[in-house]
Amino acid sequence: MPTQLAPGVHRLGNALVNCYLIEDGNRMTLVDGGFPGFRSQLDGYLRSRGSTVAAIDAVILTHAHPDHLGMAEGVRRDAGAAVYVHAADAHQARTLKPHAREASLLPYLRRPPMWRLLATAARLGGLRTPKVAEVTAFTDGDLDVPGRPRVIPTPGHSPGHVAFHLPDRGVLIAGDALGAYNPLTGRRGPQLMPTAFAYDKQRMLASLDALERVDAGLLVFGHGEPWTDGPAAAVARAREVGFT
Repeated sequence: MPTQLAPGVHRLGNALVNCYLIEDGNRMTLVDGGFPGFRSQLDGYLRSRGSTVAAIDAVILTHAHPDHLGMAEGVRRDAGAAVYVHAADAHQARTLKPHAREASLLPYLRRPPMWRLLATAARLGGLRTPKVAEVTAFTDGDLDVPGRPRVIPTPGHSPGHVAFHLPDRGVLIAGDALGAYNPLTGRRGPQLMPTAFAYDKQRMLASLDALERVDAGLLVFGHGEPWTDGPAAAVARAREVGFT
């Protein structure tokens, strides 16, 4: 079930994939789009709070992988929301054309978590993710959307991957620069996402430096449970685990 994690920061999705709502007065920002099938959950949660999708002014993407694009086009169309994505990922958001990857998915086919991910994606429309017809590209700075998230470039998982910091709420949204659940192996705890999804694993590793320096009491991810022991401790754990 959707939950409020911090003042005006709400977690949606399921056990495998997360997305987030930032509430700022009566206006909202959706962070990542999860799977397309999450839309009914989003609409129901907004209704429970006396709101509708029309209150969403923006969709901001940590990156343009299909499991983060899901609802983006539908919310853009139905709410008139702008969809923001880093310039280096903008082409993928518009076309769904995948970037090069460091490793193959084939070795993971013997692992049950990968089949669970595929089955969940199929059930929730993740194998038919809509392209985003219009995007607004950015590079860094603060985004002028509800919540005023600060962009932290963290390339590697994708060419233009970013994290979002909400300094006034003590929240860091890491996207897939760091995770607490590996969707291909089932491993839990802070770690890098699998190299089979990564554009450049060395840049992904180097991007941990940017997360390590952030002052945030709550760290949330595209995959896995929230972390409350600080970004530096999460990064240290991820470096111990290394590449998977």
